[in-house]
Amino acid sequence: MQIETPPVDYERVVPTAERRGLLMINTGHGKGKSTAAFGLALRAHGRGKAVKVYQFMKVPSARFGEHRLFEQLGIPIEGLGDGFSWKSRDLEHSAQLALDGWAKAEATIRAGEHFMVVLDEIMYPLRYGWIPLEIVLTCLRERPPHVHVVLTGRNAPNELVDLADTVTEMTLIKHHFKAGVPAQRGIED
Repeated sequence: MQIETPPVDYERVVPTAERRGLLMINTGHGKGKSTAAFGLALRAHGRGKAVKVYQFMKVPSARFGEHRLFEQLGIPIEGLGDGFSWKSRDLEHSAQLALDGWAKAEATIRAGEHFMVVLDEIMYPLRYGWIPLEIVLTCLRERPPHVHVVLTGRNAPNELVDLADTVTEMTLIKHHFKAGVPAQRGIED
């Protein structure tokens, strides 16, 4: 490992724009997209801000680690789907659940009562055509100016990336699953 000298001399840039609601995207093939969004939700909640989390691929009865913690903390989290498409028995039903879920998420965003709305794994129903991209873009453009929205999922559409204020692409370098290590409670769920 190469040792670096800590930076001590740099020009501090002072932002001049007003604070406003941000549109943030966590995308890419690496792990951590949802985890990063949940971290933002926890940070906002810790500051006393109203947060709502929608999970487009999780079932309403899901009891993963994030559901248990958010329930304890009083952060509403709602599963809108019926699982991932490769587990679905009825893709038309999955598509309708996604569209119905979007209606809930859109109403929450437009109402402006939440500081932050997380749209976890929304990229799947967008990519599958279950939710028309244009209605999502329109809602995000028209959202109240103080509302922050965080979207997660692989392969974010270019139109969303162009609209976003912050886009982070998680890059897969190495994954334990490829070494034969199965999913584990507290890590994947």
